[in-house]
Amino acid sequence: MGKIDLEHLRSWIGKSRSDEDLIAARHARLMAATVDYPDVGRIRDGEPLPPLWHWIYFLEGLPARELGRDGHPARGGFLPPVPLANRMWAGGRVSFVAPPRIGSTVRKESSILDVTHKTGRSGDLVFVTVLHELRSPQGELLIREEHDIVYKDANVPAKTGVVAPPGTPAQFSSSWTPTTTTLFRYSALSFNGHRIHYDADYCREVEGYPNLVIHGPLQATLLAGFAEEASGRRLRDFNYRGLSPALLGDSITLHATVLEGRVVLYATRDKDTVCMQAEATLA
Repeated sequence: MGKIDLEHLRSWIGKSRSDEDLIAARHARLMAATVDYPDVGRIRDGEPLPPLWHWIYFLEGLPARELGRDGHPARGGFLPPVPLANRMWAGGRVSFVAPPRIGSTVRKESSILDVTHKTGRSGDLVFVTVLHELRSPQGELLIREEHDIVYKDANVPAKTGVVAPPGTPAQFSSSWTPTTTTLFRYSALSFNGHRIHYDADYCREVEGYPNLVIHGPLQATLLAGFAEEASGRRLRDFNYRGLSPALLGDSITLHATVLEGRVVLYATRDKDTVCMQAEATLA
């Protein structure tokens, strides 16, 4: 492990890039098939894109020589060169100001918002927060998102312990068991090359997971969709945080409790461990 030079890493704050993409209905229909979306008739030009589906657009495709050993783009470009081997999608905060319409062209502006260093029981952790803003061609803000990425040392075992669910049962629940096909499809849709989602040997031997890891953003997407389904309303804001990895073979149960103007959510693996928690405010 290299020394954490926080001052150098924080020099990336403010670094930015932009992209533009067509919110194509074909790609959205493939996503609908992947998550078994209940209202496929809504997946057509002119309809609002379901919450968090913007993650399957604005894809970066680098040649193999520009990838790190984990399958992600090598460090030191847009993201700072954090000298900790393993990285994961930790959580984020998303505001749906005016959700993009399927069939429209959208511009994405991204910048490094913050870089912080913490030391805990598992050693060094570096958190990088990236700000993403999606805008219409006319400049109208559609989505504002703060995305948290966490880096940790390769020698620290992956946390797979129990995180107990709340004592009070949720009002609504729905179970789902992802398969290798699910993981493959979502990796392909999001062009996510992270090897923890398809390379079992890498999971066990390098990152310390006993099996393939179910994508954090996929779980967040399902929770956001479940919040809309349970409440019957569109989301205004969605905040989520990963607590424990969910692995291939786990049965994932989504839980939702609808309160005044908001929905409290969490996902459990095999009913006894919370893998992600979230809260949504309603439009």
